[in-house]
Amino acid sequence: MWMPMLGLTALPHLGGLYGGFITRKEVKTWYPTLNRPSWRPPNAAFPIAWTTLYTTMGYASYLVWNELGGFTEDAVVPLGLYGLQLALNWAWTPIFFGAHNIKGALIEIVMLTGTVGATMVSWYSINRTATLLMTPYLAWLCLATTLNYCIWRDNPKKKE
Repeated sequence: MWMPMLGLTALPHLGGLYGGFITRKEVKTWYPTLNRPSWRPPNAAFPIAWTTLYTTMGYASYLVWNELGGFTEDAVVPLGLYGLQLALNWAWTPIFFGAHNIKGALIEIVMLTGTVGATMVSWYSINRTATLLMTPYLAWLCLATTLNYCIWRDNPKKKE
């Protein structure tokens, strides 16, 4: 059973690697031109935070998958919501950093945060540990949503 655990734990990192590729250039060129709140985390915090969050959410998905006996009929909703939030997570970076669409990214991250909340609700009765492992991710998304909103609000000329 260690292969599914490793695979599901590693899966979120695939989108993270792609996002890192997009972000690497933009964080040095476009992002510094934006008006950003003084309370924003330092740029160096993001790769550390996302590595931790991707690992914990991946392992949490394994716990749910394992509890439900794999990709069974009972797993459709909880793992479907997880897959949806993962796709939304992976889409945010190309929208914000790739397309420079601050408003579109804000709309997207609000949908992402709601989907993560729904995922956690669907997981609670299956595996509470998995739900708790998602809590730091939800907290980080609340911070990121607020940051995205402030950047959108404070950059009227860059609004898409």
